[in-house]
Amino acid sequence: MSFPALVEPAAELTTDEVRRYSRHLIIPDVGMTGQKRLKNAKVLVIGAGGLGSPALLYLAAAGVGTLGIAEFDTVDESNLQRQVIHGVSDIDKPKGQSAKESIAEINPYVEVVLHPERLDNDNVFSVFEGYDLIVDGTDNFATRYMVNDAAYFLKIPYVWGSIYRFDGQASVFAPMLGEDLPCYRCLYPEPPPPGMVPSCAEGGVLGVLCASIGAIQVNEAIKLLTGIGDPIAGKLMIYDALEMEYRKLKVRKDPSCALCGENATVTGLIDYDAFCGAVSDEAAEAAVGSTISVVQLEHMLKERDNGERDFVLVDVREPNEAEINHIPGAVLIPKGEFLNGNALSQLPSDKQIVMHCKSGVRSAETLAIVKGAGYADAVHVGGGVVAWVSQIDPSQPTY
Repeated sequence: MSFPALVEPAAELTTDEVRRYSRHLIIPDVGMTGQKRLKNAKVLVIGAGGLGSPALLYLAAAGVGTLGIAEFDTVDESNLQRQVIHGVSDIDKPKGQSAKESIAEINPYVEVVLHPERLDNDNVFSVFEGYDLIVDGTDNFATRYMVNDAAYFLKIPYVWGSIYRFDGQASVFAPMLGEDLPCYRCLYPEPPPPGMVPSCAEGGVLGVLCASIGAIQVNEAIKLLTGIGDPIAGKLMIYDALEMEYRKLKVRKDPSCALCGENATVTGLIDYDAFCGAVSDEAAEAAVGSTISVVQLEHMLKERDNGERDFVLVDVREPNEAEINHIPGAVLIPKGEFLNGNALSQLPSDKQIVMHCKSGVRSAETLAIVKGAGYADAVHVGGGVVAWVSQIDPSQPTY
């Protein structure tokens, strides 16, 4: 299904711009009019990370006149494996500023507008207003639902992408362009249970996958802005990098969708953190009074070494994570073993169980399972191995 162009053409292209965009101009579908539309376009990219990096680079190279960047984070060394808009000299620099400088090197004719604050219910409308299109490169469910809802209320189409390990997804959500077109909630009415889907920081992502999905997002953005081709609104692109396989599934509008359905119940912005949850209610309840600090754990480990106490320290991360860093004396039993019940047979019944993960989310989830199995004195380590490396053993790498 084709749509009218989102943007009217700019008045003209300069001689320098004609030279710069000549390979676009000789494509009949784009031509002078399409390039003028790109020049006149205002696109907001949410995040200058894995997906935002290639998206921003190619939107700038394509000649999108105004690029907004909503990004509050700073560049970390671990970002450089996939966030190609940043370099070594940008470490500790605000990502938005780093991206702006890279864009200036690619295309000085692009105006960059920085939104360096974290998006929330108080500012999302003011940040979104005035843009023709949004490219969503967020990496958490709470922000994705907020972006979807805010874009729907403001009637701004947006291009969505998601990546994890070797798998990527992309779609266009634009119910304002057609009565039968779905929104993100039509595809995913409810977020997954907290802790069920690991983040890229927990599960990893193949760096080049970001370029694959980010390029799809830019391709769809150009089609929408210029009114050419058949955008993937109402479709879901699924990419498996290991099998080098693309699939396209139809996504139908859900008549009972809480946002865009016939009897909508979401009529304004909601508490998205509560809706998605950092941890489940069960995990939060289990962690109350059963969370220790890494300083306490260090003291406990010394007592164990001296024979003054005995307990089992369980690392619930994946084996490849434990190869990067570890807390000495921990036994590795991945979270999945607790979910399928196999881990309980590996735990002694006469010792206290102490659990840790990377940051404390997965260990809280497994703590709830262990307590439910009768280990009433079980605890988990708040902050996990990240806190351990930061406060106790900075000689180990972070990830």
